[in-house]
Amino acid sequence: MRFEGTAVAMVTPMHEDGSIDEEGYRQNINWLIDNDVDGLVAVGTTGESATLTHDEHRRVLDIMIDEVDGRVTTIAGTGSNATTEALDLTKYADDAGADMALLITPYYNKPQQHGVIEHYTQIANAVDIDLITYNVPSRTSLDMAPETIVELAKVDNIAALKEASSDVDKVSKTMKLLRDEGLEDDIVILSGSDELTLPLMSVGARGVVSASANIDPRTMVQMVNCILDGDYDKALELHYKQYDLIKALFIETSPAPAKEALKMMGMPAGPLRLPLVPMLEENRAILRKALEDAGIL
Repeated sequence: MRFEGTAVAMVTPMHEDGSIDEEGYRQNINWLIDNDVDGLVAVGTTGESATLTHDEHRRVLDIMIDEVDGRVTTIAGTGSNATTEALDLTKYADDAGADMALLITPYYNKPQQHGVIEHYTQIANAVDIDLITYNVPSRTSLDMAPETIVELAKVDNIAALKEASSDVDKVSKTMKLLRDEGLEDDIVILSGSDELTLPLMSVGARGVVSASANIDPRTMVQMVNCILDGDYDKALELHYKQYDLIKALFIETSPAPAKEALKMMGMPAGPLRLPLVPMLEENRAILRKALEDAGIL
């Protein structure tokens, strides 16, 4: 399937004992859908996938798919640095009824570019679900080259790329290579850097997978829709409206600020799992001011 628009990389709410807050998760899902998001991502980086057990991972996916019930696109985080493990999670998401799967590039083992191509191709060939590849070199120490993305665009059910390299010129180069080969309609680029969504969309991206939209979904949705409709003046206004809040939401490692913001808003969030820890008090004050300035508190 082709996804365009705003998908929210959801936090995973937890109880104070560290167990998953299933009812809180359902509450957040419905709040985001009521705010007109186009898709939801479960168990990605923002959802603390790195510290969930495989059983918890599957349970969170099941909850999202059940609660959404076809209202928006459901995207399952299923990536791993082991191809067999990523394939197992992706097969589960496919069988569970997710619309798409989001797979981070293999991390720590740092494969070569042709290894990345083989990783994604093997998974894609083994499932029916459409895949979103996820490039985030700040977390993985691996940056997918534009030429790699072009090769992946030739694989039938690799449908999108979440690009979080924060490199607008790289996205321009990638789009040019795709256009040169007539592949620009075969893979959708989605911004993975909230503050760069407008510039990335101006050179060809068609939406965003957003962590900040956990907190202010409506502004992000409105901005993305304005860009898709060609209203760049209004989009620019909305870009700067949310800019300070977005920066505050990444003042510490995500999802710590997002969870803290949700708690300030009285919404389900709960604690982080170690090794992530609560925000420093001085950063919490910066976040609170950003929320107040945005009219959220």
